[in-house]
Amino acid sequence: RDTTFVNCKFIEQGDIEGCHFDVADLRDASFQQCQLAMANFSNANCYGIEFRACDLKGANFSRTNFAHQVSNRMYFCSAFISGCNLSYANMERVCLEKCELFENRWIGTNLAGASLKESDLSRGVFSEDVWG
Repeated sequence: RDTTFVNCKFIEQGDIEGCHFDVADLRDASFQQCQLAMANFSNANCYGIEFRACDLKGANFSRTNFAHQVSNRMYFCSAFISGCNLSYANMERVCLEKCELFENRWIGTNLAGASLKESDLSRGVFSEDVWG
């Protein structure tokens, strides 16, 4: 929580599995220019997280929490993900509403059931299968 990582490698060349952040408290954490390919963020609390210019290829964000629940019906999402490679990442059913998600690469990203309402997706690169 409230931690900053700059130019860090969380996977070694040739590895088929990345770092495990599953169930971690990563609220307000910042990752800048980091190698996070194949990382597992499932069930992590990522409210307010920042990923800038990171390689997140194949990362697993299933059941990752980017929201702060205020009441049964009210919540706020917070995430800043820009200039990242999210190709082939699993973002199934994530809620990233009203978030900064610009200049990312979304080739083959699994967004089934995800909500990106009112998020800034400008200058992103998308494949047909993502929005088809």
